Amino acid sequence: MTTTTARPSGQRSRRLSARGRKAFLAAHLLAAAAWFGIDLAVGILVVTAMVTDSPATAGAALQAVGVFAVWPMLTAAALCLTTGAVLGLGSKYGLLRYWWVAVKLGINVLFAVLIVVALRPLIDQAADAGTHLAGGGTGAIPTLLLYPVVVGPSLLLTAYLLSVFKPWGRIR
Repeated sequence: MTTTTARPSGQRSRRLSARGRKAFLAAHLLAAAAWFGIDLAVGILVVTAMVTDSPATAGAALQAVGVFAVWPMLTAAALCLTTGAVLGLGSKYGLLRYWWVAVKLGINVLFAVLIVVALRPLIDQAADAGTHLAGGGTGAIPTLLLYPVVVGPSLLLTAYLLSVFKPWGRIR
């Protein structure tokens, strides 16, 4: 799956074969699409919970967010990070050779950390509120959930566009 090429400095680099590159690129794109889709679904559920007049609907939406938001999103982020690293190391782009790759790497690492550190506690709080609302009780919907709903898809879209347009050139 890899080929070895000589560099002018005498070092050898391992490049992915065309078939290997296509396989990792497909896996990378699928993981990114899954991550974006999960982010959008979370957004739809959070907005639904905030705008509905029905406590049962709000509760069900928040419980659904609690069930599938964190771990599937973190899995997609880890797959994106892994396949992106393999693609970077196995191609001419490298991990820290071009600005657009470095920014995408930064977005991915930052988001993966934020999913665990910031989003998970917020989602747990929202799921608890959803349980109370669905059971006929009262609960406050965490308004802080609007930030990840807006920021997540926006930065993921930025990462997609960086992949397409490849701006800024090489890092010196």
